Order: sequence, then C-alpha cells, then structure tokens
Amino acid sequence: MLSATRAQGSCPQCRLRLLNLFENGFVSLRRDPRSLPRIASTSNRTLHSGRRSNARFFSTTKGKFQNTQPPENASNVSDIELTVRQAKHAFGDTLPKDYLNEEEYKLYERLYGAPLRETRPEDVGMPTSDPMPEDLSGDPSKRVLLRETEGGQLEEFVYEADVPAALPEASEESTLASSADTVEPQNMPSEAGLDYINAVAKNPREYNALLKLQKDFENSNLRAAEEDEVDEDEPIDEEEEVEEDDEDEGEPDATFRPSNSRLHQYTRLGQWRTDPSTVHLPKADFVSPISKLLDRTDIKHVKDAAEKAFGGADLPFSVATPDAKKNFPQKPVAMGAGHHKMNEIEADAFIATNLPGMYASVMSILVEVRKRLGSEWISKLISRGNGEGPRVLDIGAGGAGLAAWQHVLDAEWDLMSKGGKKPHHEAPGKKTVVVGSESLRQRVSRFLHNTTFLPRLPDYLHSGNKADLLDGSEKPLPRKSFDVIIASHLLMPLKEGFHRKALLDNLWELLSPDGGVLIFMEKGHPRGFEAVADVRSRLLNEFIVSPSSDPQPEEIVMERQRVREQGMIIAPCTNHKACPMYLTPGLSGGRKDFCHFSQRFIRPPFLQKIHGATHHNHEDINFSFVAIQRGTLPTNINMPEQGAKVTDRAFKGYESAREPPNPLTLPRSILPPLKRRGHVTLDLCTPTGKIERWTIPKSFSSKAYHDARKTKWGDLWALGAKTRVPRQVRLGRGGAAPNDGGVRSREAQRGNKPRVIHLNADSRGIYSARERTGSKREPAERRTRGGKKRELEDLLEELKKDEEDEF
Repeated sequence: MLSATRAQGSCPQCRLRLLNLFENGFVSLRRDPRSLPRIASTSNRTLHSGRRSNARFFSTTKGKFQNTQPPENASNVSDIELTVRQAKHAFGDTLPKDYLNEEEYKLYERLYGAPLRETRPEDVGMPTSDPMPEDLSGDPSKRVLLRETEGGQLEEFVYEADVPAALPEASEESTLASSADTVEPQNMPSEAGLDYINAVAKNPREYNALLKLQKDFENSNLRAAEEDEVDEDEPIDEEEEVEEDDEDEGEPDATFRPSNSRLHQYTRLGQWRTDPSTVHLPKADFVSPISKLLDRTDIKHVKDAAEKAFGGADLPFSVATPDAKKNFPQKPVAMGAGHHKMNEIEADAFIATNLPGMYASVMSILVEVRKRLGSEWISKLISRGNGEGPRVLDIGAGGAGLAAWQHVLDAEWDLMSKGGKKPHHEAPGKKTVVVGSESLRQRVSRFLHNTTFLPRLPDYLHSGNKADLLDGSEKPLPRKSFDVIIASHLLMPLKEGFHRKALLDNLWELLSPDGGVLIFMEKGHPRGFEAVADVRSRLLNEFIVSPSSDPQPEEIVMERQRVREQGMIIAPCTNHKACPMYLTPGLSGGRKDFCHFSQRFIRPPFLQKIHGATHHNHEDINFSFVAIQRGTLPTNINMPEQGAKVTDRAFKGYESAREPPNPLTLPRSILPPLKRRGHVTLDLCTPTGKIERWTIPKSFSSKAYHDARKTKWGDLWALGAKTRVPRQVRLGRGGAAPNDGGVRSREAQRGNKPRVIHLNADSRGIYSARERTGSKREPAERRTRGGKKRELEDLLEELKKDEEDEF
C-alpha cells in the first residue's frame, strides 16, 4: 500500500494531494482548492533533508466529500457558447437583427466585439442576381436552361416539358398538413434562394434568419422594379431637357463677362485679369493634341532635352520665370520658334515647355487690349466689307499666340450672336505663323487649322521697288498686311541695336495702317523690360505722333526720312511721355524696379511631369509688353488728353461721377498693392509719366477702401486717394544720367565729397598729415627693402597749394 510519508523527494503540495486521497478516498480526483492551504513562499521546497522528517504536513480539519455533480447551468453555458460561435462562423463580422438574445449577445461582444453592421445577402453568399425576366411560376410546364453564346456568355433558354396529372385530394390534405408549420407559399423566396438556404443552414435558428433575409431582399427588389416602371410611364418635361442642353460642359476659359460682385462699376472697368483669373488651357484644342504628340516619346527623354536646352531644373532659360532662379543670368529664350536647326526631341521639348506659358501670357495681353479698345474692335474687323476678317501674324510664339487669339475671337463671336450682330457666315480670319523648323511645323499643324506657315518673315523694307516679286513666284503676289502682329521673345536674342531696329522697321511695314495693333512681349526681368522699353521709346520718337507726347527736338535729317503717323499706346502705359523707369537708354546694372506683369495658368499634365512638381499644378509667368496702334482704329475711340489735369482728376476719384472715365486716362498699378490694417497703398504710373504712391485709408471712403483691398497687380484705379507722394524708383547704376532716382545715382550726385585729413601736431607744430579712407580699418604701412618704414605722404604742401589757389 502506498504511504504518503514514504514518498521520497516529493514536494509538500504533492504530499497534501496524497493525504487528501487517503482521507477522502478515490471518489473524485477533483480537489477543492479551498481545502488546500496556500503556500506563501517556496521556502518549503528548499528545506534541509534533516528537517523534512520532523515536519507535520497532515491537516487537522475534518474532511468533507466534494459535490461531484456539475452545476445546473453548465449545459446552458455550453449551448450559449456554441450558438455564438456558430453565428460568428455563419455571418462573419456581421449579425442579423434579433438573431441572438441578450446573454448570447453579451458573450458575442466579449469574444469578438460588436458586429460591424446588419447582415446583407452578399455577406453570406446569397444569390443576388436580377429576377427572371419572365415569370414561370404560374406555368409549371415551362423550364429554363442556360446555354453558352459565341461570346462566351450565358443566356436563358425556355422550353416546355410534360407535367403529370394533378394529385388526388388526399395528397393535397397531407401536403397542407405538412406545411402547416412552415411559411405560407406566397411568402416563400425564390427557388434558388431556398436551395441555397437548405444547403447552408446548420440549425433551425440559422435557417429562419437566412430565410427572412432572402425574403426581405427579394421584396425590396420587386418594389424597386415597380417604381422604375412608374417612372418610365411618366412623361419627361421638355423644359428640363432644354436646360440640360444649355449647360456649358466645357472648361473655364478667358471671357469678358464682368464678375457679379460688390465692386464699383468703374473698378471693374479697370481690372487687369481674365475670367477666371487663372487661365485654363483648352483641353480639346490645345492640351489633348500636344499630349497625343508627346505620347510617342518617353516623357523622361523630353525632360532631359528640355533641361539641356533651357538651363537645367526649373527651365530658367525658357519662357518661365521661376522665383528660385532670380539670381541666374538674365538670358533670352534659349531656343526660339524661328530656330531652323531643331531635331525631333528638341521640337517636343519646345512645345511641352514654352507653348503653355506663351499661351497664358498672350491671352492676358489680348484680353487687356480688347478691354481698352472696346468690344467693337474685333466685331468691326470681323464684319469688314470684303469679309476676310482679321489678319493675325504670330512670330516667336510658335503658334501659341494664334491659339490664344482664336479663343478670344470665338468669345467675341459668341457675344455677337447673343446681341444679334452675328453675320450669316462663319467666323472669318487669316492666321499666319512663322516657324523655322520642319519638325516643329509638323507638330504645330496638329492643333492649328487653316493656318499659313512661313519659314521666315518677308523683308519689305529692303525689297526696293519689287516688293510684289519678293516671294519668288512668277505672278506678283499682293503685299502682306496684318491687323494684329504678336512678336514674342524676339528682341533679347538680338544683341546689336541695328538688328533690333531692322526688326522693328520690318514689322511696322507689315502692320496695317488702318488701326493695326503691334504687340511686343519679352520675359519679365530687367533685361526683358529694357528691350521692350527701348522699342517703346523708339516708336514714340520716330513712328507715331500723339497729342500728349512730349515736344521732340529738331529732327536730324537721315538718309531715309520716315513719316510719323497717328497712333497711340494701348497698354500698359497711360501716357505718351518718357518711361519713368527707363530714363537712360541701354542696360542698367542693379535695377530693382521695372514694369512687368504676371499671369497664372494651370499646368497641363505633360508640363507637370517635366517639372516633377507634386505639391501644386499652377505656375505664375512674368512678362513685359507694350501694345501700340498704328493709324486710325476701326472704332470711334479718340485719343484722350493725358497730363497733370487728368491725374489730378483721377486723384479726386470718379466714385460719384455720372459718366464713366476713359480707361486710357486712369493710373495703373505697376506693383502688388500694399494692404495694411486700415489703409491700402498703391504704386501707380500716372498719366503725367511719373511713379506715385497713393494711400487710400478707410476714412477716405468706405467704398474706395473696400475696392482697394480687392485690387490686384496691373489694375487701373478710378476711385481716387487721400494722399499721394512721389515714389523713388530703384533703377540701379544710372550710367550717363546721374539723376535717374536710383540709390546709386543719388550717391553719384555727391561726387565732390569733402576730404578728411588727420593732422598730427605737438608744441612745435604740425609734423604729419594723413587722409582718411573709406574703410573702417586703415591699411597697414608697407616696409621697404632696407627695413625702414615707408615715408607717409605729406599732405601739408598740397593743403598750402589749395589755399594759395583759393586766394
């Protein structure tokens, strides 16, 4: 017999178990934890072997028999857990409504958490296909089969089958009795749903839940089908269709509609901006054709070619003007549209990088010119007697200028159609573009239609008396003349002045004398502005005569006398005097202030990839320009007076004036407005030909203050101001003109500065003299070869001579 005291090497806990067995018998192997003493520590396991025999481990408490029967609710707990686990397995993370009772749901949340949502048919794999198109439940003789078509799809095939005779009445009673405990036949789901439920359900509760789910789903589908049939039967309102057709689904582009805002009408009259202010390139006529062209080449190769041709990252030597490259050399566009040697990849790089920016800048200029000349400018060009329409020449922009002009023409055409002035024929016009490379011409012709391509400009200036035979044809051709000439980025590549002069003379010969408009545009940096300002100065002095122009000196008789014609500057200048920012011809180093403007546009996808931009998809392009009209305009607009009286009247403001002011007599904002708390400061170029700073505080006029806070760079200002002061223009080193207003020029005026000489004297008198230098630390004295100090320059004799000369 096993003895508890003879169990060698056993732990105290094992001995207690054995003693419990001897006292209570082997009735149950399950011990009562409460009958065993708790062991506070494990020190008993490490007792010395000599002390183990003296320890008494028998319990003195009376032994009690344990209840060997399981608790009454043990079966219920196991059933609840089984039900919960089956629900999780059947419905996943969802749960049907009222599927579990309160106790089961508590256990479900404790084990798996709250369900995501109620169970849907697709969560349990129920068939959710559309109901059969043909109801076959009423005719049991019809059967349906699925057969495969030629395209690999399945279609339904209905056929008839023999049906046995009806069963006797006894069988009907038995079927009714058997279905008494089930759902009514008319409420049963479809046959496919019942087959699925019978195959999936594992218990009655799950069967009923799936049955209810399938039945609700089919009923909802039937109600939706009935509502669709009712909607089809209702007549469609014709007015709603007309409204839907009238909606403009195109992209936003530059328009001429005034914005509905709280701005004064004269403030809206002088706004410099398109509508919307950010130009969106037309997708169908501009972006998509270029994108299709570039799809033939990997965009990485186009990016490498563009960076190689236009100065590296950010393309500083393209038409773009990145802020990060302001300290780069101010160079012209590295590769122009008239470049004759251009390979395929260079043509792709030129189109992808230059054309979007050129389109945006030319669009901004054309919108401003159209605002200043009025709506009749283009409408009368369209409605001319011979019906040929406006003649436009694009030189330097590679077709981007013509694309912008076409959209301005289309916008004016739409306005004419709404006003009842639209002629019966299509929008007329002749478009000509100068493209030197054959590769570039093939690409540009994809999105420019009905356009004449010229490899170079005809030179009528040097053609002599045979200008009609200039094209080299047998029959003499008529002399080309254009109503609008857009010259983009042509002046800066010409380093010599006589080359620029020849270009201007040739373009003036091509311009129509009946109100032709000549536009010169360059990059918006100091060198580009100086090129445009030089053209403006020459046009005012040699080509046009304006009533408000400054009196010119006696003309020098040249070899070929040019007759000055009537004309005027349309934009951006509001005066015909010398430009206050270009007082000295030529280049000016260190120039800070120069006349330029900015236009934002949305980059197309291909340009976005070339720049590698991810944070924003827009770009601001800066440019300088001048638009001049030759001869008489086709409208009744007369050149207004410009001078001090006009400036004083604009300073008072036209807020309460009954008649609108002439936009050509208003000052223009040449820099971004300075908007501070309680007042706004505008830097304006006035009709007197001076740069002034006007301040519009809130105390001057609430309307003027409100509109001043809404003004932007380039706007004309018509609501006056409270104070005005001359603004010093930072023109850098003025060269030959010391009084140009720049900081360095003002210092140069003080050329005869007093000389400061330090005299050292003692009791014997003055013994040395030294002139003070401009540096804080005077240079150290040099030593001669003999080791002696270099003798200081004695200025006493020079001072004595100066005194003798004065007397």
